[in-house]
Amino acid sequence: MDISRQHELYKFIHKVDKSKIPTCNIMGVEIAAINMDWLLKFTNKYIKSLSGDYMCVSNVHTTVTAYEDETYKAIQNGGIMAIPDGGPLSSVGKRRGYKKMSRTTGPDYMAEVFKISVKKGYRHFFYGSTKETVVKLKKILEKDYPGIQIAGMYSPPFRPVTEEEDNEIICHINNARPDFIWVGLGAPKQEIWMAGHQGKVKGFMVGTGAGFDYFAGNIERAPKWMQRSNMEWFYRLFQDPRRLFGRYLYTNTKFIWNSYIKGR
Repeated sequence: MDISRQHELYKFIHKVDKSKIPTCNIMGVEIAAINMDWLLKFTNKYIKSLSGDYMCVSNVHTTVTAYEDETYKAIQNGGIMAIPDGGPLSSVGKRRGYKKMSRTTGPDYMAEVFKISVKKGYRHFFYGSTKETVVKLKKILEKDYPGIQIAGMYSPPFRPVTEEEDNEIICHINNARPDFIWVGLGAPKQEIWMAGHQGKVKGFMVGTGAGFDYFAGNIERAPKWMQRSNMEWFYRLFQDPRRLFGRYLYTNTKFIWNSYIKGR
């Protein structure tokens, strides 16, 4: 698909003025120069207006991928915002003058939203992962956040869905009337899915990556001191070295060269 058609495909009139969101351009991706407190206030204020839009949870891997792929860059920049899930992104932002910018991870954002969901009356839909994981996820969330409204859960097949199946999924989500649609397909699939459903589904889409597995108890997050030191990537590498070593070696090196040394 050519770039012009791709931009047209993801064209969407945002109900919320994006100029209200401070951003730092890192390797072509407009990363939101924000912190968790800012993001939660923004979410609570505009949640109804954010229905049909999406938010990327961005890190070094997604930023380097976007730098190399114009189509994916358009997707990263096409939602309401791309938040700095990766510590290096917020570190670059601070070096460039955004002193209040801090790491804002997908799992942390999910936890903060879950905490206030009963009081706010928020409804949640979970799209992604395996059937076993979403069943575990539902059980744990209802135990840890009594009264949370889980509007629906759907684990898609591990193959491309047909147009008919996709229309059924859209109807299923919209009939559930969620405020949040948590999308856990992994990057870049989840961002592509969200962009392709922008304006079609009712609910605020957030790409959560490994968030489903964290809350379902499939994998553990790094200790707090490692999270604060921007070392969570190392903890994940230790958990899954075979899959992540090559990726981290390539993307981290390219990110450092372009963002820190060349200032892109």
